Amino acid sequence: MKAVGLTDFGGPEVLRVLDLPVPEAGPGQIRIRVRAAAVNPVDALVRRGIAHVAGIEPPYVPGMDAAGEVEAIGEDVDTDLQVGDRVMAVVVVSGTHGAYAEHIVVPAESVVRIPDALSDAEAATLPMNSLTARMALDLLDLPTGASVAVTGAAGAVGGSAVQLAKADGYRVIADAAPKDEQLVKDLGADVVLPRGAEFPDLVRQEAPGGVDGLIDTAGIAEQALHAVRDGGRAASSSIASANTGERGIATQNTFVPHYAREHTKLVRIQQLADEGRLVPRLAKTLPAEDAVEAHRLLDAGGLRGRVVLTF
Repeated sequence: MKAVGLTDFGGPEVLRVLDLPVPEAGPGQIRIRVRAAAVNPVDALVRRGIAHVAGIEPPYVPGMDAAGEVEAIGEDVDTDLQVGDRVMAVVVVSGTHGAYAEHIVVPAESVVRIPDALSDAEAATLPMNSLTARMALDLLDLPTGASVAVTGAAGAVGGSAVQLAKADGYRVIADAAPKDEQLVKDLGADVVLPRGAEFPDLVRQEAPGGVDGLIDTAGIAEQALHAVRDGGRAASSSIASANTGERGIATQNTFVPHYAREHTKLVRIQQLADEGRLVPRLAKTLPAEDAVEAHRLLDAGGLRGRVVLTF
């Protein structure tokens, strides 16, 4: 099968088309004929060797989001899915096991149907981003009506956090550059404030005493914790760099592979997307052979949504 991966770590130019064996669906697994795979920041970490798992030999195939059709169902799978059904899945990358491939095998719990209104490319932008946001909200564990600040709200994960927080019944205060203000409002944020160093102080003007929770998707947790009230909560992929003992704030890391088999949560994401309450964030589609260009766009930053590779 055709896949896109690397044998040496480095810049986008290390990516190339590979010819790999088609994987077989084992017990509890589903094989997907991949039609689309989103390009995520974690994929760049794999490419650079930062996310390399010691002891795994090359080649390495990135990709945490797959969309396509069910091709085979292994033994001992309790599912109503059938061969040919359109599905999306979250993928835990390991060695040649990544979504940048024509065929991928994943646990059945990692797979749900694609909402009818979505294309494969649109669906491929949902699983990893939405599950990351879902995990952050679950870590906050706040009561309905609580206030939540979201940094990086115009990005793919941040936008998902805004939408899921609103679906959970929270008051959302989000950041945005001037050009993204309307986008973040359209995603459902109750208050949109300028991004940057002044954001925490501006949040406290809107929520005297600070917000109940923070979801940091911009990697500014240490700075943004000032927006959180004493005894509040925060979740971020970069929270380890923050002062986690500050003012009694409970801080936790999001690590989406821990949610890869949270099927009920993935089904809820599917339902919200089907209802139009969770909008896919598709920036651009490129054929898999143009993965180098896709990663150059990723590295350049500023994307509002995901680049998606098509197979």
